[in-house]
Amino acid sequence: MPDINFINKSLLNTIQIDFPIDSRPFHVIAQKLGLTEEEVINRIKQMKDDLLIRRIGGNFSPDKLGYYSTLCTAKVPEEKIGLFTKTVNSYSGVTHNYQRNHEFNIWFTFIASSVAMIEKSLKDISEMTQVAPILNLPATKVFKISANFKV
Repeated sequence: MPDINFINKSLLNTIQIDFPIDSRPFHVIAQKLGLTEEEVINRIKQMKDDLLIRRIGGNFSPDKLGYYSTLCTAKVPEEKIGLFTKTVNSYSGVTHNYQRNHEFNIWFTFIASSVAMIEKSLKDISEMTQVAPILNLPATKVFKISANFKV
């Protein structure tokens, strides 16, 4: 496991809790932390290479933008996990997926402009991978929590 020093901890906390909306966000972060913009960018690149950071991106509420989202799961045989996750990941509406130690072992979220588009995509994924059923589990009530991990 790579060393997470004080500067990188401060950087991680800043980018996940207080990421600036600016044409040069890394410059703003650098000023806040007493670093150079280049140092911030290099540290972030290194943490991505070290797999401490997977991605940096906005987190939007799909329903407020006119989209629909759902949680999906499937029973995927071990020998089809690679094909299934590659197929699922090829859809731009899939934000992430993960494997669980459960009968329904692959879970993913899907966002699209209509419920019909989600349903068609799930049907297509099932046909392409020969995995069924894929359960579509839309939220009936949304509880928004913050998923920030202070380090």
